Amino acid sequence: MTSTGIRLHAPAPGWSIAADVVVVGSGVAGLTAALRCEAAGLTTVVVTKARLDDGSTRWAQGGIAAALGEGDTPEQHLDDTLVAGAGLCDEGAVRILVTEGPDAVRRLIETGAHFDESSEGELALTREGGHHRRRIAHAGGDATGAEISRALVEAVRARGLRTIENALVLDLLTDADGRTAGVTLHVMGEGQHDGVGAVHAPAVVLATGGMGQVFSATTNPSVSTGDGVALALRAGAEVSDLEFVQFHPTVLFLGAEAEGQQPLVSEAVRGEGAHLVDADGVRFMTGQHELAELAPRDIVAKGIMRRMQEQDAEHMFLDARHFGAEMWEHRFPTILAACRAHGIDPVHDPIPIAPAAHYASGGVRTDSRGRTTVPGLYACGEVACTGVHGANRLASNSLLEGLVYAERIVEDIAGARAANGLHARVPQPVPHPETPEHPLLAPEARFTIQRIMTDGAGVLRSADSLAQAAEQLQQLRTEARDALAENGKTAEPGVDTWEATNLLCVARVLVAAASLREETRGCHWREDHADRVDTAWRRHIVVRLNPDRTLAVHTTDTADFPPTRPQEQ
Repeated sequence: MTSTGIRLHAPAPGWSIAADVVVVGSGVAGLTAALRCEAAGLTTVVVTKARLDDGSTRWAQGGIAAALGEGDTPEQHLDDTLVAGAGLCDEGAVRILVTEGPDAVRRLIETGAHFDESSEGELALTREGGHHRRRIAHAGGDATGAEISRALVEAVRARGLRTIENALVLDLLTDADGRTAGVTLHVMGEGQHDGVGAVHAPAVVLATGGMGQVFSATTNPSVSTGDGVALALRAGAEVSDLEFVQFHPTVLFLGAEAEGQQPLVSEAVRGEGAHLVDADGVRFMTGQHELAELAPRDIVAKGIMRRMQEQDAEHMFLDARHFGAEMWEHRFPTILAACRAHGIDPVHDPIPIAPAAHYASGGVRTDSRGRTTVPGLYACGEVACTGVHGANRLASNSLLEGLVYAERIVEDIAGARAANGLHARVPQPVPHPETPEHPLLAPEARFTIQRIMTDGAGVLRSADSLAQAAEQLQQLRTEARDALAENGKTAEPGVDTWEATNLLCVARVLVAAASLREETRGCHWREDHADRVDTAWRRHIVVRLNPDRTLAVHTTDTADFPPTRPQEQ
């Protein structure tokens, strides 16, 4: 593995601290990893872009999937996951998830998370799309993520873990041998440190979440700008399957011009019996799949989009009026409040919905221990591509993946420390470059990128739309590069320009992969290649960033991932 030598243009670090491990992100994956690292005796620093509880985890409504109910088994959970993944799941990775998942959930409960219970005192389990069993544990009705976040944040604070909040991580530090040596970061004016600094550590765990802000409308919070994937690419790591962006079928429709984070209407609403209907009240998912409204998300999203196209409509409806006021108030209080805040009362009216960008099934490529292709760099949660999700994530598998693979990462770090004495190694980072080699985009480029991606690489894609998107993204890159070459100037370093630059990086990779994959599979829908083609495309698309900032794109030989560290297997 060779580093690209590319870094974001930023001031040299003005301060530094040292640790055994730095965890980047404070969702379920990041905080689980941090707590397990601390328990293993590793000096750990948690870096998070906003406050500890401001990541994507707290927005999760539906719940966490695991074979915890009577009659359910990990094997059944595996089968449902493989079906949803449309032939691209790594079966070994899925088997790890479903077999280790139940105990991981129990450990989460021991940490302090309180899940809803039945009148008999058992976990109250529900169904979601793609699941043939009730296996979704939820909390506060539809506030599962908020409860998990609360429990983990309280545990982190109770144990006194060192945290750096309001900090955007910029780039990976590496030593002369290409091994991880920590990260640079910018603290946004609050906390113990300010400005650009560094955390020196021989192990870095990326748990930075998703990249939904690359599209105009998304369920992701504003901090989800693909920073972890962009950092990994600049560090020379491989990313995979970025074309598989899941568009959640039922997002509250706020108008065709609405941008930014949109309110999610959980799949659990359909799991409890809500129906998808058109303006005439006709259910259109019956007959399209054996599970109708509870089909895997890609199938439901496509069904909604087709009906919208047929009727030249901007949205469809989710009808749950038959729930009644009591069920809405007790089972889905968060969704009820969000709808009413926008002038919709689901007790009496169908909810206008449309698909919006929700989850990246691809990401930084890892093995079963969370190791990337860069020694010392790990990834877990939405930023990672473990092979669990394949071409389409099964509902509520994301929180479980964050739990399971965070724990496996810590086992690997602790094991390597014990075996190789890595705790004694003091990282010596390669010096910070004095001149900007990576031009920054102006803040307003963010909105340009979002429009380009929504128009050209959204739910429905084609060769023409993707080519146009690629050309427009290249124009943004060329303009920034030429300005730097001609007068040595680039946009002023800052959070807005760093985020816009990261978005351009991940957008280019997504479009390149989506252009190459000439088929429809999972949540990748090509209107010019409507069929799934296993003979040519039951394989993964892997991308690296070259030192000249071009993309190196190749496909794997089979549906199996090659090892991330062949010499260490």
